[in-house]
Amino acid sequence: MSATLTSTEFEKGNGYAPATAAVAPLQKIDRIVFLDCVRGMALLGILLMNSMAQSQPHFFYDSMNLDQPLTGPNFFVWILERGVFEGTMRGLFSILFGAGTFLLINRMVKSGTGLEPADIYFRRLLWLLFFGVINAFIFLWPGDILYPYALCGFLLFPFRNLSPKKLLMGALLLLALGTYRQNMQLYEAKQTITKGQFAEKLQTNKQKLTDEQDEDLKKYQGFKEGATSEGMMKKARAEIKKVNSSNYLEMVKYYRDINMKIQSVFFYNSWWDILLMFFVGLALMKSGFIEGKKSVGLYAAIAIVGIAIGIGLNYYQLKLEYSNKFDFLNMVQKQPFALYDIRRVGQTLGYLCVLILLYKVIPFRKVFAIFAPVGQMAFTNYLTQSIITSIIFYGLGWYGKLQRYEVYYVVVAIWVFQIITSNIWLRYYRFGPFEWLWRSLTYKTIQPMLRPKQAVETVPAVSMA
Repeated sequence: MSATLTSTEFEKGNGYAPATAAVAPLQKIDRIVFLDCVRGMALLGILLMNSMAQSQPHFFYDSMNLDQPLTGPNFFVWILERGVFEGTMRGLFSILFGAGTFLLINRMVKSGTGLEPADIYFRRLLWLLFFGVINAFIFLWPGDILYPYALCGFLLFPFRNLSPKKLLMGALLLLALGTYRQNMQLYEAKQTITKGQFAEKLQTNKQKLTDEQDEDLKKYQGFKEGATSEGMMKKARAEIKKVNSSNYLEMVKYYRDINMKIQSVFFYNSWWDILLMFFVGLALMKSGFIEGKKSVGLYAAIAIVGIAIGIGLNYYQLKLEYSNKFDFLNMVQKQPFALYDIRRVGQTLGYLCVLILLYKVIPFRKVFAIFAPVGQMAFTNYLTQSIITSIIFYGLGWYGKLQRYEVYYVVVAIWVFQIITSNIWLRYYRFGPFEWLWRSLTYKTIQPMLRPKQAVETVPAVSMA
């Protein structure tokens, strides 16, 4: 089916400044409303996971706090977030980043001249990188995605002209690389345990260790200290005490080293995770897949297979974690393979196909419209989430104080706040505050902020047949 979507239905107040140069900020006519809807949903979903890492020690992002009940509401929200949302909302957001990059580059290349499109594109990413540093070091969110998105985004421009098939082949290669690296790390950990336990046994039997065995033992003991449930809880309790007794400047100093490690070592070990989803987004946008131009049967098949793979692998992983009470040492010994990225890609694509199918149904499309302004203000809402949660958990001293399920009360309150404010804000303004700042810096000219009083435009038909 095709539908003519009006600005009042799907893009309330998100008009853009008329192009005064060869290349200017995106016009409303160029936007695909569905992307904004899904971006808004994904952004709110990301907060489910981010809140777990910012409200308590990062150990409990995946694991449960052994000082709290492991049954009842805590158990069910852990199952919900890990089984349904973990990695998938970030995956959707990454796919949409890749899709949006294609729209941006394609439009600029067609309307720009010479090096101007590349100049604007890379300047845009440099400012995104800068905001990522602010988000991590000033707003105190060590799980920031803007910084790694910018770094990986630099690599997209050279691949902009590849066919969807070649982009998907590139994504598969990155998936294979990531899966190989994860399994290599898993078996390196297994080897550390095996060699360390052997050296430990020799020491117990009063046998002299070689220099190599002595090194194996030290490495194992260091690994064991942080990998066991007891070691994890010891560090977590110390972190809760440290955070709740620190002022803002002390918090900045505390997270400085953590952020530096995440934005260097962690990024080095996970860049393919982001880039493969960017490639998928580029391919799906270029092929018309995201616009719903493929058959219903194809979307349904991918949805069923992808979600089945994701839920199946998640069930095995969560059962392993819970039965071992989140003791990483035991889990490493029992886990045969690491299939995280395969699970995440399958589940994410499955969700995307479900959303595309639902968007074909008019009643669901109207529900989706609620989230479009949230997606149009995704940059502002993402940074605002960091600011709000930092104030609540660091400023008000709630860090580590709430039960896992109680954190979701805060999440829901932020959801409601951002849905309401985004819908109201875009009735009067063209952009969110941070979007306006980002665009003004990118195009090196102050963008008009106020929305024209009579800016009711009709957007050309968006085919979701």
